Formats: sequence, C-alpha cells, structure tokens
Amino acid sequence: MRALVQRVSEARVSVEGRVIGEIGPGLVVLVCAMQGDGTEQADRLAAKVARLRIFRDGQGRMNRSLLDTGGQALVVSQFTLAADTSRGNRPGFSAAAPPEEGRALYEHFAAALGEQGVGVETGEFGADMKVALVNDGPVTIWMDTEG
Repeated sequence: MRALVQRVSEARVSVEGRVIGEIGPGLVVLVCAMQGDGTEQADRLAAKVARLRIFRDGQGRMNRSLLDTGGQALVVSQFTLAADTSRGNRPGFSAAAPPEEGRALYEHFAAALGEQGVGVETGEFGADMKVALVNDGPVTIWMDTEG
C-alpha cells in the first residue's frame, strides 16, 4: 500500500458540498491499495502511521506520534498515488488494486488505524471529494509497504 501523510492543524473532506469527515490536529492520510496488496500490508501501514514520530516534543523536535499526542487521522482513498508517469504525459493507474479490492483494503486500513488507538475520520471511496487542510510545518511524508 502507498500513503502520503501530511501533518495538519486541521482538515476536512466534503462530498457534494457536505462535510463527511473532519479533524483537528493530526494527520491526513491519502492511501492507495496496490496490485497484490492484502490485509497484512494494510495492518503494517496502519501500525507505522500510528507510531510515526513527526509531531513536536517539548524541545521542538519531531519526536511524538499520533498515539503520543492524541491526534486524529483523516483517511482518504486516492488511487492516483499509483500513477505511473514513466511514459508520455498521461499517467497510467494499472498498478492500483481493482476497485473492489481497493475499497476493502482502504476500509481495512482505516479500521486497523482505529484499532491502534487513533481517532479516525474517513472520506468516501470512489467519490469526487474536496479535501481542505492546513499543512503544519509543512510536513509531508511518502510511505510505501513495498520493500
């Protein structure tokens, strides 16, 4: 699985003008299931995100996790993280898991992150979403369970 993680002071996701998920300080996690991914990858990524030490401690160092700060996660499906831009000008997305597998793994990831003790809000799989956030830092980290 792939994820783009952004430390935020606040974030929300809307579908058709209505807010469906909203958090205060925490992480926006844009997540994509890739071909061949399973629940093991989703569980591993959830554990890593929950423990990722990118929040400031008392000395201003990035040394605290969501679990340490009590922050929340806004988890949004984003198949475009599978983009292959190696040929031409139009990205290919064939490396993404098929939609039904992608949905199941997205939902499993969000649930697994919640089981880690993180408050989780979500977007709507497959919907045309509008994500608004205030990136804190900015801190943006790419994560991949491959390798």
